[in-house]
Amino acid sequence: MPNIILPDGNKLSFEKKIDGLKIAEKISHSLAKQALIMEVNGELKDLNYEIRKDSKVRIITPKNKEGLDVIRHGAAHIMAMAVQQLFPKTQVTIGPVIENGFYYDFARKEPFTSDDLIKIESRMSEIIDQDVKTKREVWDRVKAIDHFNEIGEKYKAEIIDSIPETEELSIYHHGDTWHDLCRGPHLSSSSKIGKAFKLTKVSGAYWRGNSNNEMLQRIYGTCWSSKKELDEYLNRLEEAEKRDHRKLGKEMDLFHFREESPGSVFWHQKGWSLFQKLISYMRIKQDNAGYYEINTPEILDRSLWEKSGHWDKFGDNMYTSTTPDEKVFAIKPMNCPGCVQVFNQGLKSYRDLPLKMSEFGKVHRYEPSGSLHGLLRVRAFTQDDAHIFCTEDQITQECISVTNLILEIYKDLGFENIILKYSDRPKVRVGEDYVWDKSEDALIKAIKKTGLKYDINKGEGAFYGPKIEFVLRDAIGRDWQCGTLQVDLNLPGRLGASYVDKDGFKKVPVMLHRALFGSLERFIGILIENYSGKIPFWLSPLQSIVIPISEDFDDYAKKVNSELKKFGITSEVDLKNHNLNYKIRDHSLKKIPILLICGKKEVDSNTVTIRKLGSTKHESMELNKFLQKYSILSKPPIN
Repeated sequence: MPNIILPDGNKLSFEKKIDGLKIAEKISHSLAKQALIMEVNGELKDLNYEIRKDSKVRIITPKNKEGLDVIRHGAAHIMAMAVQQLFPKTQVTIGPVIENGFYYDFARKEPFTSDDLIKIESRMSEIIDQDVKTKREVWDRVKAIDHFNEIGEKYKAEIIDSIPETEELSIYHHGDTWHDLCRGPHLSSSSKIGKAFKLTKVSGAYWRGNSNNEMLQRIYGTCWSSKKELDEYLNRLEEAEKRDHRKLGKEMDLFHFREESPGSVFWHQKGWSLFQKLISYMRIKQDNAGYYEINTPEILDRSLWEKSGHWDKFGDNMYTSTTPDEKVFAIKPMNCPGCVQVFNQGLKSYRDLPLKMSEFGKVHRYEPSGSLHGLLRVRAFTQDDAHIFCTEDQITQECISVTNLILEIYKDLGFENIILKYSDRPKVRVGEDYVWDKSEDALIKAIKKTGLKYDINKGEGAFYGPKIEFVLRDAIGRDWQCGTLQVDLNLPGRLGASYVDKDGFKKVPVMLHRALFGSLERFIGILIENYSGKIPFWLSPLQSIVIPISEDFDDYAKKVNSELKKFGITSEVDLKNHNLNYKIRDHSLKKIPILLICGKKEVDSNTVTIRKLGSTKHESMELNKFLQKYSILSKPPIN
């Protein structure tokens, strides 16, 4: 007689085994209609899973994240089913849920076209209307491998061969004619998926992500629990395409990429100016917060990476070189070990702590070619790192200080919608539990002090300590994970860091890893997309352009340009032989914030006519007043 404990603490008793649908019906008829799957003692199960003992049960509906995920997973299966109905002999491989949707990888000689996607969508709708039922079976490993080999699904057979023998092999049948290897859980029938889905694109993908393997075709789709949510998402996609930093970066003449150095940025003058303005702003903020800036070598001997533990964990993603004397060096993928070496120079006392070291360090990490994406995913980037060496008793205050600094900087840059994600100790970890207790307590206190919403990722901390991730929500509702704060109980000891405590004993300091932007390159890409290229005036690489109406007013335009520069306003004068309307269109496309137009009226009255980006209106202002007003606006917003 199982007793079912519900999330609100209420209990339901049943005389014999019970499944999820009957539990939902017992609670309410409306819940039963909405039910998709259930959680039993922390594990997700199909609704028809039979419960035979006392259990904690949560019914999951489309309102829950897990509910939306299972709808998307169902859509991936139905898409694969539709593909094989329309294009026989196509092999299916894997089809996971991803953010905002799903994909499935297919092995097929002929490429899928945009017309094919329309056909697949239509067939998916037909299958959903048929309300085909779902059935789960557990198969013997040998039977499963033989079966999939017999029907020509060699990829499925290979997947089964790689699954641990202790793991149950489940096969999900959708209707009478199609089935797939899957852990589940799944919806009870296809109609529960609904029609709020759309197939978005086709791309290439290597089998198991290995470039040495066969190239497959990946069909992406998006899926939501309502048509309204789908429409909103598609509108966001359309808006995101307009804001694509790669397109805007070209129009604004900021940067470009080349095949000779994939994943590395070729910064143009304006782009590099934006890069340096961000660094200058950060330097002021960090200097005011008590940081010392350092710089460490980009190439370090393999032995240091072995001591730090990075060689074992990141060796495959590191660029290495062997010198003529057969020493192995690696270009650094992160700054941490080098920073510890700076700390280790000279004897440190508890009176020196907390010691805050910042570094704008260039790092290199190998990323597969297919994953590179403009500034957002590169192989060479600059981390705005800092490492804070402190005592155990200082962890709380330092975490609060770092959190406040990060939030201040995001606010200055126009990001006020911030979500925090907190990850605590994993099962496999280093360090004493009492130090983990202090570290986790410090991070939670820092989060609560902000008053912001936060999520807890149970057991997802690094092996060396807990962490906070700072997620920015941009102007069109997209989330970007940028800043991090991590408590490290491992690396300082591995690399011999120590300080002398007040009793004269040597102790290993706690090390806080802190990044505000994470990668300057990536953050600039996010900034461009958030502002649709209309970078705030103080940060804009070129703040104004002076345009004479004709060559008769070139001298006055040059004079205005010279005055602007004296007042710290970045400016150029456009003396090219084009008409005024062409110049306005050209500089507006390049997202120049202010155009200053000069003609006879302006010369006679010592004024400028102002045209702001995004406006068709013109405003006349005395030159001195303009200089005074905009020289203030051109400076970073630092208190």
